[in-house]
Amino acid sequence: MVRAYRDSDSASAASLLYQSSGGLFDRYAGNRKHAERALARGLASEGTATSADVVTVAEVDRRVAGVMAAMPFGEWTPRANAFLRVTLRAIPPWRWPQALWLYRASGRTAPEPPRTSFYVDSLATAPDLRRRGVATALLAEAERLALAGGMDSVSLDTWADNHGARALYARAGFHEVAHTPPVAGLPGGLSLLKRL
Repeated sequence: MVRAYRDSDSASAASLLYQSSGGLFDRYAGNRKHAERALARGLASEGTATSADVVTVAEVDRRVAGVMAAMPFGEWTPRANAFLRVTLRAIPPWRWPQALWLYRASGRTAPEPPRTSFYVDSLATAPDLRRRGVATALLAEAERLALAGGMDSVSLDTWADNHGARALYARAGFHEVAHTPPVAGLPGGLSLLKRL
């Protein structure tokens, strides 16, 4: 079952969003504890890239099995900036220079997706519940939300070395449209798009 995020999902959703970053949140916040606290703050705040209004949850056996943060691409930049402002307060002040540097270094270097696309910023499935259709259901929900919002495509990014995600997205009809080179110790990335 796919449904809207509820406040009671906070701990599970923060943990899954943390896992979706491929280690990026450790570099941002310093460790998993600080990262999950920052993500929980983002979930509880309005207007961020992880606000409750842009998070969708998938359940298996009444358990949070997957999570997706997605929004019209035109909203992404202000939401990402709001996420930075909100989450900096949840990490130790001595981490702020590293967090700001990482935020700038990981900025989009590939071409932006079309402004008429629905952007999946984060997508994660609980490791023990993978290969049960959770991510596929969340991607289908992204398509439904895109069409309901009058958008013509769904876009997302992943790390170039995330072969499992790349295979999933290819099966779901996404095409790799741009490559982001490795930068500042971050792996290269891929931008993907599915026309609706």
